[in-house]
Amino acid sequence: MADMVTLKIDQQIVTVPAGTLIVNAARKAGINIPVFCYHPKMEPVGMCRMCLVEVGYPQRDRVTGELVKNEDGTTKISFAPKLETGCTTPVVEGMEVRTTTEKSNEGRKAILEFILTSHPLDCPICDKGGECALQDLTMLHGPGKSRFIYDDKKLFAKHVPLGEMILLDRERCIQCGLCVRFQHEVVDDPVLHFYQRGRSLEIRTYSEPGFDSIFSGNTTDICPVGALTTVDFHFAARPWEMERDPSICAHCAVGCNLIYNIRREAKSGGKTVIKRAMPRQNEFVNELWLCDKGRLGYHYVAAAERLTQPLLRKDEKLVPVSWEEAYQRVEDKLRAEQVRLVTLAGGRLTNEDLFNFHQLNQSQNGKAVLYSQMAGGDLTAQIGLGKGSNFSDMGKGTAILVVASDLHEEAPLWWLRVKQAAQRGAILIVANARPTRLDKFANHVLRYEYGQEAATINALLDGKGKDEFTQAAKAFSEAENGLVIYGSDGLGLNGSEQLVKACAKLLVERGYYGKPNNGLLAVWDKPNIQGAWDMGFHPDRNLKGTLREADVAMIAAADPAGDNPILAQALEETDFVIVFEMFMTETAKMADVVFPVQAQIEREGTYTSGERRVQRFDIVLPHIEGPKSDYQIAAQLGRLMGLSTEDRSPVLVMNKINEKVKGYQEITYSRLAERAEQWPLISRADSYYAGTGYENEYGVGIQISSSADRGEELSLGTLILVEPQEEVATGIKVVPVTALYDRGQLIQPSQILAKRLTPQVLLMHPVLSKKYQLQDGDQIKVKVAGNEIVSGVKLDADVPQDVALVARSNGFPISSPVFVQIQRLVPEPEA
Repeated sequence: MADMVTLKIDQQIVTVPAGTLIVNAARKAGINIPVFCYHPKMEPVGMCRMCLVEVGYPQRDRVTGELVKNEDGTTKISFAPKLETGCTTPVVEGMEVRTTTEKSNEGRKAILEFILTSHPLDCPICDKGGECALQDLTMLHGPGKSRFIYDDKKLFAKHVPLGEMILLDRERCIQCGLCVRFQHEVVDDPVLHFYQRGRSLEIRTYSEPGFDSIFSGNTTDICPVGALTTVDFHFAARPWEMERDPSICAHCAVGCNLIYNIRREAKSGGKTVIKRAMPRQNEFVNELWLCDKGRLGYHYVAAAERLTQPLLRKDEKLVPVSWEEAYQRVEDKLRAEQVRLVTLAGGRLTNEDLFNFHQLNQSQNGKAVLYSQMAGGDLTAQIGLGKGSNFSDMGKGTAILVVASDLHEEAPLWWLRVKQAAQRGAILIVANARPTRLDKFANHVLRYEYGQEAATINALLDGKGKDEFTQAAKAFSEAENGLVIYGSDGLGLNGSEQLVKACAKLLVERGYYGKPNNGLLAVWDKPNIQGAWDMGFHPDRNLKGTLREADVAMIAAADPAGDNPILAQALEETDFVIVFEMFMTETAKMADVVFPVQAQIEREGTYTSGERRVQRFDIVLPHIEGPKSDYQIAAQLGRLMGLSTEDRSPVLVMNKINEKVKGYQEITYSRLAERAEQWPLISRADSYYAGTGYENEYGVGIQISSSADRGEELSLGTLILVEPQEEVATGIKVVPVTALYDRGQLIQPSQILAKRLTPQVLLMHPVLSKKYQLQDGDQIKVKVAGNEIVSGVKLDADVPQDVALVARSNGFPISSPVFVQIQRLVPEPEA
């Protein structure tokens, strides 16, 4: 435990850890020292001088070094002749700080007068008006008038696009440097810099495309004025006009906490719409940050293509029908004798949806299948990240192994937190077939060929092989705590199963399970894959055969026909297909019954994150007329089949989950709403301290215990390494990888993210392209799974020389490594 220091701030006794800065010591005591350039998540720089305070130090005898006492026996305090910056000065024992003296107030008043000499004072139209640190602090500390001539104000171009997502108003910038420092220090994307000097100083982007960072939106939160604005919120609303509703990001397995600001909008016909998404503080999950996909990926909810009415196939066409007729058609089919039912569930469904679907499926002796190409949910339930784990606590003494995962693309906030753990001293080992953004921070970087993932982990267990493997194995085995993070980079379901078993064996052999900051963490590609495993759904190696043999297939939140033509062919042989969807997907087009469902933003429910933290989200928008929640539809079908499934509220469904699902006994909606004290202490009342992120008033969630946490016997199965066979297929070997900005149905409707969507290309090394006489930018025809797809070619020296990469959810029907034939397309000569 850190040494504690006692000091006095404005006559109040405060005890804090040694090294605490004055502004933070004051904050913990409920005393707010104004700041512009300081942020509790960044290194202090003392640029703005707004935090000037009087500081007194205990006086010591120069000869003896003893404290000098007053006549009454108290320690004599000697105050510095000049004001000091509270954001850069650490506390010492016996220090005395005065924050509200005339001297400190005059210092702040002078700083504000300087800042306002070139500020436009356009508060009535400024996007930040109402939550602006400059506005608030000017009211509290500013001068009543200015001694500077108005005509001397600097005039600059306004609303300059720094990139597709962020606008810069140079006149409003107060040169605090928070945005520049955030990009450099926090997310390691140094794409913003200062340009010029003095009053001409400005922010410039030095990347192509502009402001090329997946965390760019956070700069608008920490900007103390309206200099930086996201394009979706520019001139969109006033802060006090908007309601705020809590939610959980639905784009990956991290489970970032956020707030949607909503209000009615005239141009939308008076409908309530989302005006912006903001981070909600959860120091166990996303701290104060969001990635841009999570911040701007909500526009799908208002897409015109949303399904609003049940559809039933009649005379080979899908036609709108009533809910009663659609329910009746499904009931008739399920009541047929010896019907073989398959329920295929996607990872976007909530725990409540999945539970009700599983109840219905089980009543029909059906097969519950998870639509995923990653294995291991049964193992993470047993030796997953230990209860009480927090990336923020990881540093010296912890070893983190990241294998087959490009965290920067797959789970940006985990990438950020693992990076920070490494910077605090954690041993970071990155194993991948190609370079990733995490390599820069790793102590050991291990390279393997695609297909050798499990063998690589086995080599770490044996401690044999190349020198770098031996050193990495030694570092991992000697750590006090060990964490393995595995992904699906270049893997299909079979390869993923091999890998996760090897990872589990490594952790068990080393004893890294059943305690905080130890265990197994899966980088799932959807928000609730772990919850699906927990509710009884598992991937199927022979999904094609399973669908082909089914009499009835219920498919929810999945588009197998759109992803893979082979699965589309299998569905053609399925007698009856029921689809639960928001959009008319390729699978929905093949269905016999289509039920329209509500978006996550229109309903409430729970997700279980990759860290196995169960979190609830509330209704943000009134749902559009027509659709229902998946759990309600499944419950109604269950009732028609004689079950007592719950359709009144997800709260009541969770009560049933609490009774029947292992590990969820402590989960109730009331417990999920419990708050926890977090640092830094933020609130909207003083947005100048940590930006305009929201304090968490809605609960931080509960991390469920693993089997190892509960002391239960483990059943991990046997690892039998299957050596890759000699591949005699011809053509190029293509492996799937995950791209952050994919072309999934939740992202495509966003016009803001449109320019960042991953292009449909084959990534290949220049050596491989030369073999096929291809150049960067060429168009090719790719023959795969009986289909021909026109694609571009992009050269990348980081790609292994013997394979090509394709992004998942990007138009390629490739879910596991496969050989494809390619043909270069020769452009027709211009007329």
